[in-house]
Amino acid sequence: MGGRQPRHYVPPRLLPAGQQRPLLSRTQSAVLPTQVQEEPRSNCIRAQRIGTVERNFCQRVAETRVGNRINRHMNEEEFEQLKRRTQKLEEEVSTLRAANDTLRGDWHRAVVESAIDFAIIVLNSHGMVRDWNHGAERILGWTAGEMIGRLADVFFTPEDKLGQRLQTEMRLASTEGRAENERWHLKKDGSRFWASGQMMPLINPDGFHDGYVKILRDRTQEHLAGQELQAAVSAQQRYRDVLASTEVGFCVLELIFDDKGIAIDYRFIEANAAFEQQTGLKEAAGRTAIELIPELELYWVRTYADVALSRQPVRFEHHSEAMGRWFDVYAFAVDEPKHHRVALLFNDLTARRETEEALRQSEARFRTALEIETVGALYFDMDGKITDANAGFLRMSGYTREDLEHETLTWQDLTPPEWLEDSVKAFDDLRARGQTVPYEKEYLRKDGSRWWGLFAAKLLPGNVGFEFVLDITDRKKAQEALQESNVSLERRVEERTADRDRMWRLSTDIMLVADFEAKILAVNPAWTSQLGWSQEELLQKDFLALVHPDDLEPTLAEVHKLSEGQTTLRFENRYRQNDGGYRWVSWTAVPDEQFIHAVGRDVQAEKDAEEALRATEDALRQSQKMEAVGQLTGGIAHDFNNLLAGISGSLELINIRLPQRRFEDVERYAAAALGATKRAAALTHRLLAFSRRQTLDPKPTDVNRLIEGLEDLVGRTVGPQVDIEVMATADSWPILVDPNQLENAILNLCINARDAMPEGGRITIDTSNRTFDKRGARQRGMDPGDYVCVSVSDTGTGMAEDVLSKVFEPFFTTKPMGMGTGLGLSMIYGFIRQSGGQVRMDSIPGNGTTAELLLPRHLGEQDNTPAKAQPADAPRAGAGETVLVVDDEPMVRMLVVEVLEDLGYAALEAEDGASGLEILQSDKRIDLLVSDVGLPGGMNGRQMADAARQTRKNLKVLFITGYAEKAAVGNGDLEPGMHVMTKPFAIEALATRIKQLIVDS
Repeated sequence: MGGRQPRHYVPPRLLPAGQQRPLLSRTQSAVLPTQVQEEPRSNCIRAQRIGTVERNFCQRVAETRVGNRINRHMNEEEFEQLKRRTQKLEEEVSTLRAANDTLRGDWHRAVVESAIDFAIIVLNSHGMVRDWNHGAERILGWTAGEMIGRLADVFFTPEDKLGQRLQTEMRLASTEGRAENERWHLKKDGSRFWASGQMMPLINPDGFHDGYVKILRDRTQEHLAGQELQAAVSAQQRYRDVLASTEVGFCVLELIFDDKGIAIDYRFIEANAAFEQQTGLKEAAGRTAIELIPELELYWVRTYADVALSRQPVRFEHHSEAMGRWFDVYAFAVDEPKHHRVALLFNDLTARRETEEALRQSEARFRTALEIETVGALYFDMDGKITDANAGFLRMSGYTREDLEHETLTWQDLTPPEWLEDSVKAFDDLRARGQTVPYEKEYLRKDGSRWWGLFAAKLLPGNVGFEFVLDITDRKKAQEALQESNVSLERRVEERTADRDRMWRLSTDIMLVADFEAKILAVNPAWTSQLGWSQEELLQKDFLALVHPDDLEPTLAEVHKLSEGQTTLRFENRYRQNDGGYRWVSWTAVPDEQFIHAVGRDVQAEKDAEEALRATEDALRQSQKMEAVGQLTGGIAHDFNNLLAGISGSLELINIRLPQRRFEDVERYAAAALGATKRAAALTHRLLAFSRRQTLDPKPTDVNRLIEGLEDLVGRTVGPQVDIEVMATADSWPILVDPNQLENAILNLCINARDAMPEGGRITIDTSNRTFDKRGARQRGMDPGDYVCVSVSDTGTGMAEDVLSKVFEPFFTTKPMGMGTGLGLSMIYGFIRQSGGQVRMDSIPGNGTTAELLLPRHLGEQDNTPAKAQPADAPRAGAGETVLVVDDEPMVRMLVVEVLEDLGYAALEAEDGASGLEILQSDKRIDLLVSDVGLPGGMNGRQMADAARQTRKNLKVLFITGYAEKAAVGNGDLEPGMHVMTKPFAIEALATRIKQLIVDS
């Protein structure tokens, strides 16, 4: 029997409480038959008794074996008795075991076999199958007979076998009391099923480990359903993650149809983040395309409607004018057809399209470049065969397109023998590096002649070589000629150096080399002969110390220009001689990086000659001026004698007629005297205008309106035989001018035009806006800027060139004696120049004359004040109103005071500026100051008025003058409240002007 204690099989039991759950779960127990669950207690008691007998038997066998070892000298009879007794006991035990197995098997099998939805498998401690229920047969496919005694990993998957999953579960069950089992297993037919269960250890009643029980349930359907659900959830999440992270635009849209079933719009259902980046449309979900893009083309709506209705996907590229973009779109139908929904995957192709267009244009430019005949281009393969060439290369090489088509021409054919080695190296370099450096070599033409080329080659994709060639034959010839000329260059340089040295020594022009700090580094001997300075006295000295103090600043500026690299040409300054005098020197200087090289020519003699010429010219001008004054004096004397004769004669006749009481002729004589006086005043105005010293009262003026008001007067003046045509430009600029003087100038030009058309004709008055740049203004002798041009043209006889050149000279006239003074055009010239403008005259004999008055544009507002009241309407003075009259001419003072007293004003008089200022600084009431400008005593009228305004801030001033200094004219220098009237003037006009100024104050 051996000495090992026999095993006693007992029903399996669980590990101690708290370490393991029941073998069958509460759910599993619920499916067992009721009679199995209520097994009689007697079976348990009977099993316990059998176990006790078995243990006693084993103990007695053990004792017998021990006795045998102790009493080895037992006789044969005793031994046989013992043997029979032991055999009997063993038979008894076997009988008891069989009964116990039957009892146990009936109860346990009933439980296990009832659980057909569970595979219950009992394993020994080595993983061999000891028991296999019907549930295991149904789920796994093997019968109990096929599985009992086999290792349980037969139904484990290959990967679990490789990972020793069976051993892992047994270890976990032993150490932790349970091994959970949620994984794939194999069936007998090789298919897989998802098993859900666990493995637990088996412990016998003695507390010994007695194997394992593995319980499984087929959960394949649930597992697959869960996987599908999880996959769907994961797929949806991946779908959203992809759409959120991808740069491809995505959206779902729903088509909108009208009542006739025609697609008219679509609504965005959803869109990813890239949608906004690709389209520029924000917050599109829930909004329609027309709402987001009002000008969207119908192409998009119709295309998506076709996809929604046909359920056929499309892919296309199209440009949206409304969005200004190109799109690559893949459209496909989604959801149920009734929803008419389409999903879009798209990319913005605008940048690619622009790149493609740029590439197309670049290729076109490249093709154009290849057509340039001065640049050769050719393609060749890696065997050296030339496959294509442009017209430029064919012209250079002498070959034709037909020669290329024979496919036999190679670059070796174009290469002279002595250049082959270098060309092969360049070809190898091309294959190794993909390009060559620019390289010069000789080529052979088809006729055998040679030409020089500069080429560079590059390897293109597909192992195609591309080469640019420039024909540099002329340059090479020039280089050869240059090399030949260089042979004699050194000789010529030496000769020129010797010439330069001789020039340096012998030149009478002074030469120097200095640095940019004005330190003299070298001088030639001419410094001694011209200025008396020796070389030792000048070297390392500052040449600025020799410059005249008045010329120092411009000299420093010229040195600064030289330091900036500019060249000096004919710069003149005065240099001090050794004896202390100064001489004029004209310099030419050239800078280099370190020094100034200068040559100075003594121009003192020229300066002296210029001074002498200037003195001679001044004397000539003075002589001409005296001659003009003589002519002027004679003309004025003649005219004034006539006028004085008319005035004195009229006054004498009045004196004769008054005692005779013949009053009816007095008014006629007085009118004659007054007319002569007005003509004398007009003559003085012309003289003042010619001298540009007349008193002007400039105002912002609309020249078109002025001419419109003057048109009727011009028509009456020139007579019915002359037609007047006015051509005024629209929106002419305002000008600042004395309107009365401008009217006189235009009227004077019209009268001259009339006189040039004795048989009648047409006068055209034209206005226009002109702008002159520096060049145009310089040609006309005026400043650049905007001007208004008033031109007067006639169809008269015109003037010859010699006459036209003298028209502005005083007293020059082409009219018969007594028909003109010759001051009209000179007056116009003086007035326009004084107003800042210019006068031009153009004339062709037989074709008439055109006079242009150019006046500067005024940027301020125009004068729109209404016309003043006529002298006869002058109102009377108010109570206490006082006027101070200051004039050194007693007759003028008397006349003005008489007018003031007749108007009811109180008048105060002063004969010079000092006495007038004394009255102004008193406490007397003074409403208006009427003063001449030129006053004796060292204080003129303007100075007196300015001093008076220190205490009388709002004092109104009226200057009356026949000759005004610049400070008194009204061209912008007069302060507010100051006005001017020109002598002589009408008494009633003076009265009106005085009252107007007092009323305005």
